[in-house]
Amino acid sequence: MIKYIALYKKPADPEDFDRKYFESHLPVVGAVPGLVRAEVARVQRVFFAGFLGETEPHLVAEMYFESEEAFKAAVQSPEWATSGANLAEIGGMELVAMFSAEVVA
Repeated sequence: MIKYIALYKKPADPEDFDRKYFESHLPVVGAVPGLVRAEVARVQRVFFAGFLGETEPHLVAEMYFESEEAFKAAVQSPEWATSGANLAEIGGMELVAMFSAEVVA
């Protein structure tokens, strides 16, 4: 299983960003082919944050795909492109670090 992770730093207006993210972005992400499940968590507390520098994390989104092949197909899909365009529209591209990881346990 492959997990695609997006870590969002705290925006200037968290309530406005959250509204746009949950009402606009998540429904678009839900349409990405091959997506097994998506989870979003609001960061409550940070421990040992030295590597984050001045960044205050806000949300962590995790999107799961059955395999590397399913993930590669998803990122080539029109739905993935639409989700990226939507994220740019709501101001999320300036706030996010994204990476993928293989789930091993």
